Amino acid sequence: MTYNINNKGYYGEFGGAYIPEMLYPNVEELRQNYLKVMAEPEFQEEFHALLKDYVGRPSPLYFAKRLSAKYNTKIYLKREDLNHTGAHKINNTIGQILMAKRLGKNRIIAETGAGQHGVATATVCALMGLECIVYMGEIDIARQAPNVARMKMLGATVVPALSGSRTLKDATNEAIRDWINNPVDTHYIIGSVVGPHPYPDMVARFQAIVSEEIQWQLQEKEGTSKPDYVVACVGGGSNAAGAFYHFLDDTDVKLIAVEAAGKGVHSGESAATSILGKEGIIHGSKTLLMQTPDGQITEPYSISAGLDYPGVGPMHAHLYKSGRAEFVAITDDDAMTAGLELCKMEGIIPAIESSHALAVFEHKKFKPEDIVVVSLSGRGDKDLETYIQHFGL
Repeated sequence: MTYNINNKGYYGEFGGAYIPEMLYPNVEELRQNYLKVMAEPEFQEEFHALLKDYVGRPSPLYFAKRLSAKYNTKIYLKREDLNHTGAHKINNTIGQILMAKRLGKNRIIAETGAGQHGVATATVCALMGLECIVYMGEIDIARQAPNVARMKMLGATVVPALSGSRTLKDATNEAIRDWINNPVDTHYIIGSVVGPHPYPDMVARFQAIVSEEIQWQLQEKEGTSKPDYVVACVGGGSNAAGAFYHFLDDTDVKLIAVEAAGKGVHSGESAATSILGKEGIIHGSKTLLMQTPDGQITEPYSISAGLDYPGVGPMHAHLYKSGRAEFVAITDDDAMTAGLELCKMEGIIPAIESSHALAVFEHKKFKPEDIVVVSLSGRGDKDLETYIQHFGL
């Protein structure tokens, strides 16, 4: 059994392209070209040069000594927080902006929740001199003000989504609407492993640089290219897809996906899609999503703006359903405590998204000889206000 995508754009029974007819030409153009373009030596050369000189890759694989001593296991942090713009999102936007240019697109649209993907998209548009429009829920605009300011400084137009819950799902709806209206000159840079095929696969491939580096970095440090566990938080799931990618079919490596339980899995304020979700269609693909008995999408909730998505990427739906990955749901309180612990024990302030992954050590026992790699997907600058309020700092 393979955990990768098949040639029809499905991971097991999840994926596909469920799109309005008006979007078909855009998505089809991308599907027919993305693998061909990515395989071109000039594309690879430009992509890797920018990752190295602009993003600052490789990101370090850091042995967290004090954390490891506390939990009596070997904990390595993959420091995606040290990338330019402060998160893993830039890996994908660099790839997609190069793709857009090769396809002759000169206008870029994106959706964003926490703002990190919006900043990463605005950054690469500034780098390449392309017009950038970012859709963002009105509520997220309010709670992620520093990132909104960054996007504007980088020359992007930030458009508030005023419908529904006014968060990520609604921003995505607005972006899709824009794309339908501007099919010829516009490329939609989706920020996660969601959306119609080929997006989940394309984004995963751009993010796969993370697990590619983990392999050789671990070989240097531990004499093996295989960790016992890879742990990553999952909203839509691009950072987890990148951290898992090169280990998907290697069942010696256990995968742990950490979701946001919010105020408790069954509190009615949660984003634990794997537990609460049922099969359905969202934003162009078949996956697991939180919905009412009559199929209306339920509003997700998380203290972390990047994890409150009502669905999960089709790769992760398949990893969950097949049992290949273990899914753990972490509450707001546990995530915040784990984030503060990393600050105090290792001098690293993590994004609240990443703090969910770190909270796994309080919920699961690892062996002293286990090598556990945690994807530290982003840094906590954007979340200082939330940390301050939560802890009364």
